[in-house]
Amino acid sequence: MQHRSVHDVMTQEVVTARPDTPFKEIAALFHRNDITAIPVTDDRGHPIGMVSEADLIRKEAVLPDPEGRTPGRWLDAKDRARAEAETAGGLMTSPAVTARATWSVPEAARQMDKHKVKRLPVVDEVGRLVGIVSRRDLLQVFLRHDAAIREEITHDVLGQTLWLAPGDVQVVVRDGVVTLTGRLPRRSMIPIAEQLCRAVDGVVAVHQTLDFTEDDTDVHLEQPHVYRAGR
Repeated sequence: MQHRSVHDVMTQEVVTARPDTPFKEIAALFHRNDITAIPVTDDRGHPIGMVSEADLIRKEAVLPDPEGRTPGRWLDAKDRARAEAETAGGLMTSPAVTARATWSVPEAARQMDKHKVKRLPVVDEVGRLVGIVSRRDLLQVFLRHDAAIREEITHDVLGQTLWLAPGDVQVVVRDGVVTLTGRLPRRSMIPIAEQLCRAVDGVVAVHQTLDFTEDDTDVHLEQPHVYRAGR
């Protein structure tokens, strides 16, 4: 079993800005390239921050209503300074939260969820920018065909990993939802099989009604006899 990596799904040609890139040029980059955020890189190509549409729209949000009916949004000193910034260096969110090309898709998804970000600049072993990966990129795994998911579960999970004979477990996959039926040699293998299937790229959920031949989870260990020396 092998998860698709960040390298498999990332965009390698990345539109970037420098700290001194002007506000209007950033807006133009978004428009020309149909993107919503760009990494800001230093002289060595290391990402030092991210500028998104949200960072640009903050400048509009602090302005009062043209007709004076509503005040501008209140911001603390730090966010107000960013709203008033004129270049990428002042607008950006820093430091940049990054990923490595060798990470699996679930690893990148955990990083996004942990830091509540929508995209990750991808860096090499020395921290240079080599790509960018978005939420949409990571969701590509759910475009896998049901037949491909079933084949991986049948061959890699049940055959190569659990060493089950063909026909011991029947696998049905519909819209990414896996259903397992059949019999396993030991009861303890059921949660293992279920977890391995959940880890397959493109699986949405796993349902099982698996039976077992031997219940190896109800084992009572005999207490050792303690010999006490006589006085």
